[in-house]
Amino acid sequence: MGTDDYARVEKAIRYLERNFRNRPNLEAIAREAGLSMYHFHRLFTRWAGISPKRFLQYLAAEYARGLLRESASLLDAAHETGLSGPGRLHDLIVNVHGVTPGELKNEGEGLTIRYGVHEGPFGDFFLAVTSKGVCALWFLSGDGAGKATEELRKSWRRAKLVEDPKGTKAVAGRIFGPPGRRSAPKLNVIVKGTNFQVKVWEALVRIPPGSVVSYEAVAARIGAPRAVRAVGSALARNPVSFLVPCHRVIRKTGAIGNYGGGTVRKKAMIAWEAAWYDPNHE
Repeated sequence: MGTDDYARVEKAIRYLERNFRNRPNLEAIAREAGLSMYHFHRLFTRWAGISPKRFLQYLAAEYARGLLRESASLLDAAHETGLSGPGRLHDLIVNVHGVTPGELKNEGEGLTIRYGVHEGPFGDFFLAVTSKGVCALWFLSGDGAGKATEELRKSWRRAKLVEDPKGTKAVAGRIFGPPGRRSAPKLNVIVKGTNFQVKVWEALVRIPPGSVVSYEAVAARIGAPRAVRAVGSALARNPVSFLVPCHRVIRKTGAIGNYGGGTVRKKAMIAWEAAWYDPNHE
C-alpha cells in the first residue's frame, strides 16, 4: 500500500474522530476520503483486512478498554515463553540490544549507518540500519527526511552516514506485512539509552501484536511499579518505532495517549493489528 492510500485512511479516521457521535455512513466517510464508496471499501479492506464497518469497532474506546483486560493474560504468557507472543513463531520477532558503555561513549565512531525513506502501511518512514541491526525507524509527516537525518546525526555523532535507500530496502520489506506473510522472522534492533530505558524497550517487544497494555503494566513488568512517568518518558525516546512497539501502550482508561508519530497513526496501528489478530478475522 502506498503513502497516498494511507493518507486517505488517516483522513477517514480523523473524520470519524470528529463525527463519531453522528455515526456517519460509508458514503459520508468515503466522500471525506475523496473516493467513491466502492473504491474506498476496496482500499480500506486491502489495508485493514476487514471492512470499514468492522474496523470502526476497533477504534472505539470501549474496545480499547476490553482489549486491555484481555491482553493481561497474553502478556503473562509472552513473558513466560520469552517470545513476541504465545504461538506467534510465524510473526516478526525482534531482539533489542543496548549498546555497550564503550559504544555509547564513542558515539558511533567507526560505524557506518545506511539510511533511506520507504513506504509502509502507515505512511512514509525513515529507516537507518547498521551491520548489527536497525538503529532508527521514524514515521515522516510530510516534512521529508531532513529532520530525521539530523536526529540520527545527533544520536550517532561520529558514525559515517550513507544515504542508501536501495541498501535499506531489504530490511524495510521485512518490517511490515499481515501476520504470517513476513519473509524473515527475526530482526535485531540496536538502541542507545539508559539501563532503565533499554529495560522498558525490551519489555515492549514482548507485548503480543494485537494486544495493548497500560503504562502501569509496563512499569510493574520491569519491577518499577512507581516509575510510570519514567516509562512514558522512555516510550517518548524510543528510536525505533513499530519494531519496538510503544504504540501498544495506552492509558488504563482506554484512552490512546500520546505518540511521536501522531495519535491518529497510533490508533490506526492498534486497530490494524487488532483486526489482523482477531480470532474472528475474515
